[in-house]
Amino acid sequence: MAIALIFAGGSGKRMRSEATPKQFLPMHGKPVIIYTLEHFQDHEDIEAIVIVCIKAWIEKLRRMVGRYGIDKVRDIVPGGGTGHDSIYFGLECIKGFAKEEDIVLIHDGVRPLITQELITENIEAVKKYRSAITCESVKESIVESRDGISIRTVPHRDYMYVAKAPQSFYFGDIYRIYAQAQKDGRKSIDSAHLCYQYKVPMHMIKSPRHNMKITDPVDYYMCRAVYDALENESIWGF
Repeated sequence: MAIALIFAGGSGKRMRSEATPKQFLPMHGKPVIIYTLEHFQDHEDIEAIVIVCIKAWIEKLRRMVGRYGIDKVRDIVPGGGTGHDSIYFGLECIKGFAKEEDIVLIHDGVRPLITQELITENIEAVKKYRSAITCESVKESIVESRDGISIRTVPHRDYMYVAKAPQSFYFGDIYRIYAQAQKDGRKSIDSAHLCYQYKVPMHMIKSPRHNMKITDPVDYYMCRAVYDALENESIWGF
């Protein structure tokens, strides 16, 4: 079984939209998170979806899920104070029905332009390599600064990638890592970062360029423009 773990616990402060969290902002009349969920709903290998959500929005999300026919949703659980905590809470929920060898795809609720092909590639990579970290190659020069003033150029841009989502694993593997992190008091930026901390080997999957995460207003408008372009492509056959 393949399970999608969608975390949608962000409050949208960088969107300056505190009244409506970014995952619930409308895009052409439909909430952003519904676009994300529909990709997993429509994929034949995904059998269950668990969503981690802001507690105050859970009932609203339940109604949205019903309205749009997202019937693979197994449960919606409250998020934590960080993305790390939210993923752990989601894995704890999945523990109630998943087997060790089930595959879990961990994905941002505000990354709505994922494709069916990318979901398939993640699932197949886990079967072959035990993990799949979706990454995009860096297009510009990378520099490092510890004080915000002086910089150090990071060489070999051709070898640099940005970790995105989904990040996918066998359930037993990723649950054990997060459970150990809880015992050790460790936090992570994402699952790839946590695997790095525990020296767990990871396999890379190449991401399409438009697999963007909505973090601020510019991201939102760019995502909407890309969605329009993809819709026009499907209509006109470009």
